[in-house]
This record gives sequence, C-alpha cells and structure tokens, in this order.
Amino acid sequence: MGTDMTQDLQIRKSCPKDLPAIKEMYESAFPEEDLVPLVNELLDNRDDVLSLVGIRDDALVAHVAFTICDIENSPHKAALLAPLCVDPSHQKTGIGTTIVKEGLEQIKAQQIICALTLGDPAYYGRFGFTPEKQISAPYLIPKEWAEAWQSIQLDKNAKPPSGNLDVPTPWHHKELWS
Repeated sequence: MGTDMTQDLQIRKSCPKDLPAIKEMYESAFPEEDLVPLVNELLDNRDDVLSLVGIRDDALVAHVAFTICDIENSPHKAALLAPLCVDPSHQKTGIGTTIVKEGLEQIKAQQIICALTLGDPAYYGRFGFTPEKQISAPYLIPKEWAEAWQSIQLDKNAKPPSGNLDVPTPWHHKELWS
C-alpha cells in the first residue's frame, strides 16, 4: 500500500458541477470500459442513489455510488455499491477504502440492511464483503465471476434477506452484469 493520503481528503455528496470531472476520471481509470453512460444515468437527479466524491487539494480524486434497491419479497432495502473510481494518480493511497467506508456508514444510517457489489473479492473482502448466496443478481453472472457477487450485512441484528435484487433502470443493462 502506498502513502496514506486520506488525512486531507474531504468526502461529500456529488453535485451536478462535479459531473465533468467524474466522467474524466472514469475514462482515465477505466479506458477499456465505458462506464460514463451508467454514471450519467446514476447521477441524473435520482433520489435512490447516494453518490459521494472525494476531494483533495481542490481536485476530485474519487467517486462511489450506492444505488438503493428492493429485494423481492422483503420489506428491507439493499444498496448496490458500484461504480467506484479513484483517479489513477491517487490509487493505492487509501482513498478508495476511505470513500467506501464513508458510503457504507451513510447507507447504514438510512436503515439499509446490506450492501452488494460485483467486484474483486480481494479488494471488497477488506470491508467484510463475502460471496452472496441468498440474494440473486438481476442477471445471470458468469460462473467464473460467482465469487465476485458479494454482500456485507450492515444490520447485524436483522435476518439476512434472500430473493432477487430489484434494481432501478440504470442497472437494466445486461452487459453490466456479464
């Protein structure tokens, strides 16, 4: 792990003026993936998305989104953690960890029972994410990615939910899941 540069990191909810910098950061960090259309949809004045940015020295250096979702046949809500991006020049400094932890705290405060993600188990495991077997993704996940579908229980007193994850429109693109 590189130098911890999180002491002077400010985390706040994103606002419309952040969008150009957020798009540029995703294009730079993920040149092989076009996440900008998803980011545009998620940040289009949706009340079911918690979108946080990390600011350091007046520059936007990180972004994470948590989409609030229903779980079929459950009174509880879940949050889908994605996408997450740290500016390439600020990666391996603890910024990604810091912004994810802050987002998890904020969604927990909203009585969200769990968070789910489709991502690297080695990375998300550090937050307590484990392979998810009870909540099904909205689309079939390829077998080789089975361990990448993960969750973390935020309300330790609640019975873990089960059922299909009902995602809002921005997540209705099958290619995001395969």
